[in-house]
Amino acid sequence: MRRSLLTASLLALVVQFTSLPASAEDKAALDAMESYLDFVDYGGATIFPEQIPRDDWKKFFVVDARDKEQFANEHIPGAVNIEWRRALTERSRIPKDKPVLLYCNTGSLSAQAGFALRVAGYENVRILQGGFAEWKAKGGMDAAEKATAAVKH
Repeated sequence: MRRSLLTASLLALVVQFTSLPASAEDKAALDAMESYLDFVDYGGATIFPEQIPRDDWKKFFVVDARDKEQFANEHIPGAVNIEWRRALTERSRIPKDKPVLLYCNTGSLSAQAGFALRVAGYENVRILQGGFAEWKAKGGMDAAEKATAAVKH
């Protein structure tokens, strides 16, 4: 009986807090996200490893959004480490005047960081589709060359 009373009380608190109206700050954030989603192209913020020729990698500011240990173990040459959760906090390190490429292991966490940055006004942010794992599997810096190489029969 005591457990069900505690459960009912907790449920009542959850319902009470979730039904509160959003504050002005929350509304502004929601409006910004809604505006972004209304106009973003499907897949507009993603790029595949094979779409980046070797010489074009130097044009990107590459951000490894994984944790420090993963970055220290292995990363794309020239990348800087800004963990995905810190993308907004450390956005002053991320340029707005050149293409920015974010990646994590598979692309899901970097996509979250990229979404946050794009809502914050970074229109130059792209997400490496498939992340570090796909980049490696497709040939790393040579993925574009491998993708366009003639098929040998």
